[in-house]
Amino acid sequence: MTSTSNGEPRSYWHATAPPPVPSAALPDACDVVVIGGGQVGTWTAYWLARAGADVTLIERTAISWGATGRNGGFVSAGLADGFTATAARIGEEGAWGVWRISEQGREIVQQIIAEEGIDCDYRENGTVGLILGEDELDVKHASVNELASHGVAIEALDRASLQELIRTPLADEIAGGVFHPQNALVHSAKYLAGVGAAAQRLGARFCQANVTELQSDGDGTLVVTEQGTVRARNVVVGINAWTDELVPELTGLIVPVRGQILSYEPISTTFTTGVGVAVTPTGEYWQQALDGSIVIGGCRDDAPNKDVGVRETVPTPDVISRIADVIPRLFPQLNGLKVARSWAGLMAFTADYLPVAGPAPGLPGVWVAGGFCGHGMPFGPRLGQLFTEAITTGSTPDALRPLSADRPTLTPVVSTVFEAVE
Repeated sequence: MTSTSNGEPRSYWHATAPPPVPSAALPDACDVVVIGGGQVGTWTAYWLARAGADVTLIERTAISWGATGRNGGFVSAGLADGFTATAARIGEEGAWGVWRISEQGREIVQQIIAEEGIDCDYRENGTVGLILGEDELDVKHASVNELASHGVAIEALDRASLQELIRTPLADEIAGGVFHPQNALVHSAKYLAGVGAAAQRLGARFCQANVTELQSDGDGTLVVTEQGTVRARNVVVGINAWTDELVPELTGLIVPVRGQILSYEPISTTFTTGVGVAVTPTGEYWQQALDGSIVIGGCRDDAPNKDVGVRETVPTPDVISRIADVIPRLFPQLNGLKVARSWAGLMAFTADYLPVAGPAPGLPGVWVAGGFCGHGMPFGPRLGQLFTEAITTGSTPDALRPLSADRPTLTPVVSTVFEAVE
């Protein structure tokens, strides 16, 4: 099946591992309602259930239906806009604090996949960022030295060292790379389905419903859905690109951005690591799945307004065509690749390239996370753990403070052009 019942093209991940649809009955009340079956929601439900809370996750379609099930499958620590730019905005201490959240999240993925026996094609093979042109080599390698001096596992690669990682000849324009040996790759749909199944084994209730409104009600919140209303002491909103539907005070601060992506028919193993590159200013990325399929996305720079503010999850021919040009350009012997399918998903961005994670403005007892700027995979596991700590202790963990909704760098997105940083 190449598309869903509503006409959205099916991603490679969903085509090879159909996402589970929640089936539990909606309760009248519970301790915590988690809204959204993506990274934040599923991991928060897991940690709350593990802590013994009566938790209900409400998802309107299926687990991993949004960005997680339509992405590149990278679990990569770091910051969406890089360390230097982030430190210039919020200070070095704040930037390292957010970086640590991503590192801890990556470690949690490895730990819980092993503990829960999740079969999701997890490979800790690292990721590599390609450097195009000799003039960029010294600049990129200088940033490697800075990060390495702070204990980050990272390596500068010259062209010969890079070629050892990639099993096809490099184009002349590739000068070298930056290798992150601890980053990992997963099958995105299998991965999150596994976390969700573990949460349910621990007692979490997974329900399918469309949440339409949150209403403060004394010392709790009414979660209004098209299927009924649930009263909860606390609520966690983890719907990323759709955040403004339930937290109106974040309208214009967290904005949807469409990401487009395709997969090729399987070929022999060529890429064992994840790969990133800036052929266009908004960046490109890919991994080769275990069945030999290559999943590659990017090239938003070719879309009107860089696909910022777009809420349609349907790819466009111009962007998909540009994506299809990337690998043959960089690896000339791979000029016969055949596109198997293409799709799109909604990311969410903020003006300062940092997610929002903390108390939801204007909604007592509600927590919110969104705006991951295409880099949510390492954050979801740790943020779910931090939200569980906040709910069980009644106080906001210090680690969340750089991501608060009232930070001065969180300004309305008007004409920001979101570009990739390796």
